[in-house]
Amino acid sequence: MAETKTGDGTKPMPTKAGEGSARRAPAPSKRSEAVVDAAVRVLRDPATVRSRCHAIAAAVDAGYSAHFTIDRAQLTPVAHRVATLTRQRFPDLAIPYHSRWRHFEAGGVDRKERLDALLEGRTVEEIARSRIELTLISVLLDAGAGQQWRYIEYPSVAQRYARSEGLAVASFRAFTLGRFSSDAADPCRVDAKALMAIDAASLASMFQAGPGNPLVGLDGRVALLRRLGEALHEQPQLFGLDGRPGMLFDVLSAKAVASGTLAAADILGLLLDAFSGIWPSGQLFEGRPVGDVWPHADAGGDGASGGLVPFHKLSQWLTYSLLEPFEWAGLAVQGLDALTGLPEYRNGGLLIDAGLLVPNKPRRMAKAMTPADPWIVEWRALTVALLDEIAPLVREALGVGPTALPLACILEGGTWAAGRAIAIERRPGGTPPVTVESDGTVF
Repeated sequence: MAETKTGDGTKPMPTKAGEGSARRAPAPSKRSEAVVDAAVRVLRDPATVRSRCHAIAAAVDAGYSAHFTIDRAQLTPVAHRVATLTRQRFPDLAIPYHSRWRHFEAGGVDRKERLDALLEGRTVEEIARSRIELTLISVLLDAGAGQQWRYIEYPSVAQRYARSEGLAVASFRAFTLGRFSSDAADPCRVDAKALMAIDAASLASMFQAGPGNPLVGLDGRVALLRRLGEALHEQPQLFGLDGRPGMLFDVLSAKAVASGTLAAADILGLLLDAFSGIWPSGQLFEGRPVGDVWPHADAGGDGASGGLVPFHKLSQWLTYSLLEPFEWAGLAVQGLDALTGLPEYRNGGLLIDAGLLVPNKPRRMAKAMTPADPWIVEWRALTVALLDEIAPLVREALGVGPTALPLACILEGGTWAAGRAIAIERRPGGTPPVTVESDGTVF
């Protein structure tokens, strides 16, 4: 079991199963700015995501969890399920990244080609900024849509989309129509002024949402976009006077020229530095916004950040989704496996539905929970840790190495699709095994 430390440096006695959920991280004390800065930096490091999640998995293995047991006899069967589905979907094993751009391909439509036609004649830099802005806005709007919501892209032929694909298609169309731009002459962009003007009615219109077509977390998405607009407006040194998120390209391409490479962790780091204050969940560390970070008694860790487990799910999903726009602009991204698997309901649902992750009290899943619930925090941490264990088994089953099949491709091949497929096998409509009360920004 990973050990946590008390305020005086001594180590607490391990507790028995059932006691873990009652323990709480110590209340924060007044710390110096340097200490807070260092702790926030630790919490924004993807290596911390991975180490804290594995510490929680070690505690579960040791029998200290009130919530879960890991049945490792199911690791190989789960990996084989993922590998089989991957080969069915991609027989040549030319597997793309797990990316929002896959959802833009819904219905067999090449929406990238449509966007490229709209951007024809622009410079490489201008095209990259636009693609980045589409990606950013679409990912931030990609959380659980609910079971009832649908989007009709072309009413004349009634092409209906749901879930992530529907949200992607809806956000793509809104973007190309200039709904996130304050410049009518330049619709295919995102800027601060347009975002800060968005309200529930305008977003509902973009997503065809209403009483007969309810979209879960609509108000949370509105709050997120407005906070994004404020963050862009307040950081002109990064995003220019118009508050264009596409200026991320300029910042990171300059960094790549200086260092010779662009690391995936650099993309994530800049996203977290620039946007950690936008999340409606309001997670704070000593008054500083830290985003998707939650307490867990078995997270371990030294120093001021101990006892906290970061996930940064949406930011990591955004990073994965930005890989292609940077590569299309001629910037190769290195160190993809520094990022982690995504702790959301498809990857996590696969582990539960396949019997690898066994809830100690299955009835608990019948009750809706929030992202702050210790059960959900632990489930997400175990998802990250177990995806790391599944990945090499999938590569072995497919006969490829980590360079040819990074985690970003295993997720796409992959675990996310397998999570959806097994959910459809188990429950009508493919609902996940767990109900999470989402504000539209975490799940």
